[in-house]
Amino acid sequence: MENNNDNFTVSLKDDNRGIGVVEIVLILVVLIALIIIFKDKIIEIVNSAFESITSGADSL
Repeated sequence: MENNNDNFTVSLKDDNRGIGVVEIVLILVVLIALIIIFKDKIIEIVNSAFESITSGADSL
């Protein structure tokens, strides 16, 4: 019975399927934090881009 438990423990150590999920969650947390930190600058850049698009469209 002990040998069976050892095989199970080894198979759990070698199972890396959950690592991808953890990495994705951490990346999302970092992205959300960056968006919150730089929210004002992001809004300023987007507004500037839309103003430039609008003024370019008016000249057509």
